[in-house]
Amino acid sequence: MRYYPLKSYLVEGRLEAGCDEAGRGCLAGPVFAAAVILPPDFGNELLNDSKQLTEKQRYALRPVIEQQALAWAVEMVDNRQIDRTNILKASYLAMHLAIDRLKVRPEHLLIDGNRFIPYPGIKHTTIVKGDGKFMSIAAASVLAKTYRDDFMKRIAAEYPQYDWAQNKGYPTAAHRKAIKLHGTSPYHRMSFNILNDGQLYLEGFEQGAD
Repeated sequence: MRYYPLKSYLVEGRLEAGCDEAGRGCLAGPVFAAAVILPPDFGNELLNDSKQLTEKQRYALRPVIEQQALAWAVEMVDNRQIDRTNILKASYLAMHLAIDRLKVRPEHLLIDGNRFIPYPGIKHTTIVKGDGKFMSIAAASVLAKTYRDDFMKRIAAEYPQYDWAQNKGYPTAAHRKAIKLHGTSPYHRMSFNILNDGQLYLEGFEQGAD
């Protein structure tokens, strides 16, 4: 019997969907979420929390997950919606949207983290650092991360001054320096402490505006 570092299921014989998000801590761009249902016999020695993998490994795993999963879906919630509500609610919304799009209805949801807004009609279990414990959550983390990275690379061509192709919108010192020099873009999350100075960057922004 082959050994894999992550568990295949929480309860044997139950159809479980793993759910995870990517981009929650970014200053710009959407938050992405994925939901993945893997077959019970799925195994992959490389699969792990996407943060523990190299970019090359993540992109190598993506087609494997997409081809072998019983069902998978990726959705996003943009920065305007994040500003209208908050990043936590936006992350849960992205997960709900991904679950909505699954072609197979799961019997249970495995959610990375310690909180979740219940999805109608499907029970869930929250698992702290679940993307390093269960294959389905790890698979969701890989899809969410790679699809978000693809999005950030595309919009980097519109706004090359922020170097999103490299930092993916995360709060690096260089990213904050570029914001200070060039101002914000339409993709920035204006409800975040963008300049790391304890203040919101409110220029041209009204809470709740489209």
